Amino acid sequence: MRTSLDVADIFRAAGHAYRVAHAGHLSLDQLKVMLAIENCRTAALGGHVEACEDCGQRRIAYNSCRNRHCPKCQGAAARTWLADRQADLLPVGYFHVVFTLPAEVADIAFQNKAVVYDLLFKAASETMLTIAADPRHLGARIGITAVLHTWGSAMTHHPHVHMIVPGGGISLDGSRWVSSRAAFLLPVRVLGKLFRRLFLTRLLALHDAGRLAFFGSMAYLTDRGAFMHHLKPVRSKRWIVYAKAPFAGPEAVLAYLSRYTHRVAISNSRLIAFDNDGVTFRYKDYRRDGADRQQVMTLAINEFVRRLLLHILPRGFHRIRHYGLLASGARKASLMLARVLLNATAPVSVNDRPEEADDFRPPCPCCGGRMTVIEVFERWRQPRGPPEARAAYRENSP
Repeated sequence: MRTSLDVADIFRAAGHAYRVAHAGHLSLDQLKVMLAIENCRTAALGGHVEACEDCGQRRIAYNSCRNRHCPKCQGAAARTWLADRQADLLPVGYFHVVFTLPAEVADIAFQNKAVVYDLLFKAASETMLTIAADPRHLGARIGITAVLHTWGSAMTHHPHVHMIVPGGGISLDGSRWVSSRAAFLLPVRVLGKLFRRLFLTRLLALHDAGRLAFFGSMAYLTDRGAFMHHLKPVRSKRWIVYAKAPFAGPEAVLAYLSRYTHRVAISNSRLIAFDNDGVTFRYKDYRRDGADRQQVMTLAINEFVRRLLLHILPRGFHRIRHYGLLASGARKASLMLARVLLNATAPVSVNDRPEEADDFRPPCPCCGGRMTVIEVFERWRQPRGPPEARAAYRENSP
């Protein structure tokens, strides 16, 4: 069941007090995201008036903030992105692989988001490409779409990368398509060991180069000896790499991607209640199975806002990246070769489909007719009343 409550309601009610209480401790990026979500689809951003061509019903539509952290703005962004990605799909099975950072490293990432999240992408992608190219495993060049998530279901800090990978790749000499086994892509234990080695080696190099910063209770990690001691437990710990069973066809891949690529820390549909006691929402407890996995949690308002702001990405940071056959510079040529080797035709291009209006609007709520824009109004302005209302006002004015 959908709820009328959304994150913007919570920010509008509690955002100002939170910013005052934490003045000087919030980044500019966090402040901008809060204000963008608060103003989303309000008069603060302007908008337009729509009228039904059949019955004349009017509707006011306010502009969206289009911030990538706004729950209300991700649906349209995801649809646009997925339409572009559909042309990249190959007629093979696809696998879902997840690389997760251990808690000791996640603590370091929290204070060094841009640097460590970037390292997570690079180490995970290099691990996949290296093991896939090894003749003892697949012996092929593969393609990867990787998406960064920094949260667990309860909005705690839990950085991990989701990867969608075709079940196979182009042979190293480019002469044939090498298919993976039906339900197996690459050995996760081998992936985990290489991922651990690559990540820790480069993390130490970042520390030696002075590119990591530590504050508060973690300030002692500035010392190299203390930093090495902090990482000692994870050097022998098994790093989790998880591979799910392949999808049932390319359409299932797109449906799955639509749930992951533009997801934010919490969707509005998970919110249940907001009052003086706090914010109540649904989450998944992955330590439980079956129906018990779905749980309900109530957080104090300040704690809810704090957890949400944990996941604001640094400005300009790319949370969706492509590697191997899908890397931007080689994607077109690599996919063309892959389809030749698979004896497959390219899917219908977005440009070949019937044109759809970029400004698609829901139909008239009264009669289902087509809505058209009849007035545009600027930021912080309200639309003019309908002509009959203005005429009645003039008649009744003294």
